[in-house]
Amino acid sequence: MISREAFNELMKRKPVMLAPMEDVSDVVFRRIARGFGADVCFTEFVNVEGLLRGCRNAKRKMTLAGEDRDTVIQIYGSNPERLAEAAKVAESASPAWIDINCGCWVPKIAGRGAGAGWLRDPDAMVAMAKMVVSSVSCLVTVKTRIGLDETQTPIVDLARRLEDAGVAAITLHCRTAKMGHSGSADWSWAQRAREVVSCPMVVNGDVDSGEAAEKALAQTKCEAVMVGRRAIEHPWVFREIRSRLDRGVDCPAPTLDERLDLCRKHLGENVRQRGELHGVRVTRRHLSGSYEGCLAILDGYQAAQARAA
Repeated sequence: MISREAFNELMKRKPVMLAPMEDVSDVVFRRIARGFGADVCFTEFVNVEGLLRGCRNAKRKMTLAGEDRDTVIQIYGSNPERLAEAAKVAESASPAWIDINCGCWVPKIAGRGAGAGWLRDPDAMVAMAKMVVSSVSCLVTVKTRIGLDETQTPIVDLARRLEDAGVAAITLHCRTAKMGHSGSADWSWAQRAREVVSCPMVVNGDVDSGEAAEKALAQTKCEAVMVGRRAIEHPWVFREIRSRLDRGVDCPAPTLDERLDLCRKHLGENVRQRGELHGVRVTRRHLSGSYEGCLAILDGYQAAQARAA
């Protein structure tokens, strides 16, 4: 677990973070992201009820490998007491810190009061965060959105109140819950929230390149950026962002050989980690994107071979 001093030092380095994503940010993909320059990686969403019942899948998500340095366990749920209890269990795994998911917009989560569902009642959200913070000795952060929809955007006042509740940092996905992943992220909300808090803030949403990361940090004055969906289709994005932030230059795009090598590596490690059935299944999600260009090139090659025959 990271100390407050080490946490503050980390935030001074403009860290680039891998977002928590279901069936994506598992131990294998965290290793890949870290290899390309991700400074902090988040786990998949860990359901507090599953964790407290000893569910095998929740345990898998929470288990950190030896190389899982600076890895954050994210938990979600709708009951404050259960979240606080689950935070204690998560703390036993020695994560860098614990994050509370208050931003997932998916109806089966938000509709039950978890994730972005907390935005329906900011008072309850703040009280819950305070309870979780007081239940553990490690740092606690919150990932959320600007509001439920365009008519309910409490994030500026909410950010201040979350800081007062003891939250060490806030990650803001700059869309409403209603938007999901549609439309464009409005980074101005992160800028406004950053102006009213002294704790670090992480800007999330449409941070999909080195140029975008540089612009997001410059506009919002946030300490860090978080990358989500772009990492699925292009994990080299971490290398590209670090190159832009550290040296002010764009690094070259990955070659076809690099793409194919990573494709093989990712599949092989997933199969070793989770068995052939699940390993192949979780890798397929990346193939149309993460190794973008590979399938089109391979299809072209096969078509050329067929014509030659």
